[in-house]
Amino acid sequence: MKISFHGADQGVTGSCHLLECAGKRILIDCGMYQGGRELAEENAKGFGFDPESIDYLLLTHAHLDHCGRIPLLVKRGFHGEIITTSASVELARLVMLDAAGLQEEEARYQARKAKRHTGKSHVDITPLYTTLDTLNSLDYFGRHAVYDHPMDIAPGIRATFIDAGHILGSASIALELEEAGHKHRILFSGDLGNSGTRAILRNPSSPPEVDSVVMETTYGDRLHKKLEPSIHELYDAVNATIRRGGNVIIPTFALERAQELLYYLREGIETGKISHYINVFLDSPMAISATEIFRRHPECYDTETLKISQDGNDPFGLPGLHFTRETAESMAINQIDGGAVIMAGSGMCTGGRIRHHLKHNIWDKKNSIVFVGYAAQGTLARRIIDGASNVRIFGEEYPVNADIYTIGGFSAHADQAELLAWHKETGNPATTYLVHGEEQSMHAFSRELTDTKVIMPELGDSFSL
Repeated sequence: MKISFHGADQGVTGSCHLLECAGKRILIDCGMYQGGRELAEENAKGFGFDPESIDYLLLTHAHLDHCGRIPLLVKRGFHGEIITTSASVELARLVMLDAAGLQEEEARYQARKAKRHTGKSHVDITPLYTTLDTLNSLDYFGRHAVYDHPMDIAPGIRATFIDAGHILGSASIALELEEAGHKHRILFSGDLGNSGTRAILRNPSSPPEVDSVVMETTYGDRLHKKLEPSIHELYDAVNATIRRGGNVIIPTFALERAQELLYYLREGIETGKISHYINVFLDSPMAISATEIFRRHPECYDTETLKISQDGNDPFGLPGLHFTRETAESMAINQIDGGAVIMAGSGMCTGGRIRHHLKHNIWDKKNSIVFVGYAAQGTLARRIIDGASNVRIFGEEYPVNADIYTIGGFSAHADQAELLAWHKETGNPATTYLVHGEEQSMHAFSRELTDTKVIMPELGDSFSL
């Protein structure tokens, strides 16, 4: 038995871990590296193992940094079985198809750029994978995991998917292994949810006691702000902006954050905490599709959200809500002079429809821009958050006159205290492998773990179990 590490090792993205037991090779996640175009080369590199040799892929959840290289894995020879929850199957399909479309678009752009510089009539630039590659990869999704129901993967290998509370369908995966009379229990945390976020999903389930843990450390060095003040800050921003006749622009991520905001906006209207009538536009085809998938999976809801659904109401529905899929519909929103809440991607303002809405609204002091998610260094969102007086959008300079709000309590990740509490429930495992975190976060978290051997693997490291 052994484990090796092939992504999210002393970094946050590209999760990929390989387990070998009883003659089988099992991959836990196969994610994409994210953070900038310079990572395109990282994503195109070899996996560190032969894709054709992999028998099973167990997927913790459908974020791109966990599922984004599955089509490439299949393209390079994988023909095993992919196992995950039914909600993750649907979301992964949506996420991977969107990624394929973006890569095809980027390849066309780079080809046009190369033709201009070289003068050649034809330049062939191939995307990492295509829409067809993605559709082919969907054929390998097999059995659906059900929370807390053990599943025999192969002789000597049993898996139990446990609710991770991170996004719809997300799971931690416990594996019971046996080979040549030797037994070992190993637990992969996946990404753990923030138990302080009370909307939509249940809190992470208690993990079993195990011999070793592979654990995420995204926020291993900090505590989150409380959620309740963040919700009230959102309501205050909406009320103040609508009162002065402006629009509220919210750059948002399509998966989980958009649905969470719809939930709180609905609640704010129903309780009277949002005191004005508002038109809410979800201007993101991907977020609209994700919301429809959320509606199809009430088995993942927490008690309150499930009751809303069972009573015949829509947790994500509110008066004045408009889903805008078509480009023409999106363009029409920019004719609205006030009274609208406009949610669009991308969350970091690096592309997508949000840039058009910023162009039409950021210069007007009666409007507000509300950021509710992480913004990486170098992104347009980060420049606005950091107080830029002017920003360049589509090649033109615009003054930042709108009110800027940064609301930090909506994280979908567990903070340090929650990670420590979850780890404690695993029964003081002999070994803890820390992954999916920046070096500073990992080291801070490791100092809090006193009753276990802590390993922070580097890319390609391998260990016997």
